[in-house]
Amino acid sequence: MAFSERDLEILKLNQAMLSSVASGDWQAYSAVCAHDVSCFEAESEGHLVEGLPFHRYYFELPGDSSQPAPAVNVTMARPHLRWLSDDSVVVSYTRLTQKLVNGDPVTARCCETRIWQKLDGNWKQVHVHRS
Repeated sequence: MAFSERDLEILKLNQAMLSSVASGDWQAYSAVCAHDVSCFEAESEGHLVEGLPFHRYYFELPGDSSQPAPAVNVTMARPHLRWLSDDSVVVSYTRLTQKLVNGDPVTARCCETRIWQKLDGNWKQVHVHRS
């Protein structure tokens, strides 16, 4: 499937957001989220959660600073975009996360749908559904 220029802009933004999650970069992640972002995620136990504080908790979990950060690679497999308007788009894909676990390469997958909306001239993630 050939992607348009605006599709590629959103896919690049979405990939950067996924990379910020993988690297634990709260500043980069929160910069592309609406302050009232909503989500359904495994961590929310089936409840709709609104706002950034829920997400921030996971970025602030203590880690082992004596160990180098593990290499993580995140891929959007078969992304699909549905434009609702010039200012809103639904992005769906299977997220593949590759990392080492006890020295062995492991790939985890989940299905994600993210809604992006242009607010005040900037693209913001306004909703996430991950399963």
